[in-house]
Parts: sequence; C-alpha cells; structure tokens
Amino acid sequence: MAENCKNCKLRAKYDRKPDSLLGRFWRWHINFCPGWKAYFTNLSDEEKKKLREKYHFTKY
Repeated sequence: MAENCKNCKLRAKYDRKPDSLLGRFWRWHINFCPGWKAYFTNLSDEEKKKLREKYHFTKY
C-alpha cells in the first residue's frame, strides 16, 4: 500500500497543479491516510525534510 504513495496519481496532480480540486483533496487526505503515514515514516530524515517543505506537512 505505502509503495503506491510514491507514484500516487493524486499526488502527481498536486505536484502539477496544487490549487486544483484534486490537488487540494490529496493534500487534505495525507493528514490521515494510513498509507501515506507508512510511506512517510519509512523515509530517511533528509527525504522527510524535503517532503515537509514541499507539501507544508507537519505531522509525524
């Protein structure tokens, strides 16, 4: 499940157009998604830092 987060189609939509409806949905969704949590918590500290900055993400 968590492997899918790296190549998530909704995440790609956010990356292309963060203000789109699907982009905003994905960003909201990662706040409670168990797959994203598993993916994110298994990253190195450097990768976590990059994603925190890119997605303005402060959980975990």
